[in-house]
Amino acid sequence: MWHLLPGQRIRPHIHPNGQDTWIVMSGSGDYSPCAGEMTTPISCGQVVVAHAGQVHGVLNNTSEALQILSVVSPANAGYFLA
Repeated sequence: MWHLLPGQRIRPHIHPNGQDTWIVMSGSGDYSPCAGEMTTPISCGQVVVAHAGQVHGVLNNTSEALQILSVVSPANAGYFLA
C-alpha cells in the first residue's frame, strides 16, 4: 500500500519479470505510463496495469493524500529505477 502526501511521487521504474497492478483507493494524481510520454490522470476507483518491463510512476499533484494498493506478481518481479 502506498500513501503519498501532496507533492510526493513514486519515481518511474520497471519490474522486468512481472506486472504491477495499481488500485487507486483514494485521491488522484498524474500517472506516467511510459518513459518520456505525457502523464495520464488517475483517481479513486481506477485500476492501472504496468506489464513486465513497462516504465511507470505517479506524482500526487493534489492537496489530498493519494493511496494506491500495488500488487506485483510474481513476487520476484524485480525493481529498477528508470
